[in-house]
Amino acid sequence: MSVLLSDVVSGSAVGLRGRLWRLSASELRAAAIEASAEILRLEAVRVAVVDELSMRPDDQVIASRGVGCWLAANTMLQIRDGKKIAALGAALRPFPAVAARFDDGDCSFEHAVLIVAFCESPPKGMPDEALPRCIDLLLAAASGVEATTTKVRNVIATLERIFESDEIPPAEDVDRNELRIASTLNGRVVVRGDFDALTGEMLLSALSNLTMPTPAPDGTPDSRSAAKRTADGFTELIRRYLDCAKTGTDGGQRPHVNVHINARDLAEHRDCAATPTDGGATVSDLDVGHMPWLGPLSVSQTRLLGCDCFLSTVLLDDHGAPLDAKPGKRLVSAEQRVALIARDKGCAFPGCTCVPAWTDAHHIRHWANGGPTVMNNLVLLCRSHHRLMHRKSGFVGKWVIRIGVDNKPWFIPPPSIDAQQHPRPANTTFKT
Repeated sequence: MSVLLSDVVSGSAVGLRGRLWRLSASELRAAAIEASAEILRLEAVRVAVVDELSMRPDDQVIASRGVGCWLAANTMLQIRDGKKIAALGAALRPFPAVAARFDDGDCSFEHAVLIVAFCESPPKGMPDEALPRCIDLLLAAASGVEATTTKVRNVIATLERIFESDEIPPAEDVDRNELRIASTLNGRVVVRGDFDALTGEMLLSALSNLTMPTPAPDGTPDSRSAAKRTADGFTELIRRYLDCAKTGTDGGQRPHVNVHINARDLAEHRDCAATPTDGGATVSDLDVGHMPWLGPLSVSQTRLLGCDCFLSTVLLDDHGAPLDAKPGKRLVSAEQRVALIARDKGCAFPGCTCVPAWTDAHHIRHWANGGPTVMNNLVLLCRSHHRLMHRKSGFVGKWVIRIGVDNKPWFIPPPSIDAQQHPRPANTTFKT
């Protein structure tokens, strides 16, 4: 790391923008990664210091009604954020393995909160001796640059599946649902809500095709922010409902809720789950319901939906890849798109989190060059990565897609990104 690059990470941001032009693109990327690691380190330091202060409060802390409120009063944090920091510090004390990973900077604040919440309130059917193994699985999902909240939540949902109980998961508890609509003094309306995952999935599915960026007729990119597009889409959704519930199409289908699960786990028999007998959590042969927008859904809720739904069957091989559908036309059929969603779960490009509704079916070998419309020549890509595959303007090099022996897409980066061009697996952020 050059001296200047060290100054970028360790120094003040005052006047920094005027000096960044001296750094190359690779140095800027290194600085961004280093700064992010430093933020994780300092966040762990703050949690530890605040927790120690909570156990040895002085007059200032006591007068502030707790260390969280004191922290907010003496920083630019909100009270709720100060209380979250104090709460995490206290929650980490009984779980040294989680605390160690968090202190090492290999687990984010949000993921640590999720893990300790599971540890504090594990499924009722889980024996005490299974907790260390469960913590290992959760930490594995929360570690590294590929960690996502969806991966952590999927492990939690799978563990709840293994140790099934009659307790309703918070994400599915409809009794917690709230929606507040209030007018303001200047005549505007404020909407604030808290919904279960299924209601949220229905809302996001209904809004999907109404909130996508829409270029102008001359090709100018949509300049609206994501929040503005959502507000415009919500307005249009209400207007269509009032105009006899008109709906558009979403990824070639009418908006609806998609839930994916394997047939065995959809069965009504509770004993279809292989409950470990040695306290270890066997997650590889179990599945949970999965929604494209909001991720994991418990098997019990999935079974409930399965009582009144349109059931679409996709045959998979031993690697979980769909067996081929009928070729023939350039355009992907509805059946093929269902199979692609079952395999790719959204944009397959490594690291992308775009949901299936906002993806295109891309021919790996172009149709004009004789590429057939079959599963092993198709992959779901969001519009941005679809353009990248067709030589996005200004991008040097070319990504190559190959179907591996597991019948799933693998991505080979250009030398400008990886000189060795190591193949990267398709994005499956919801899986562990």
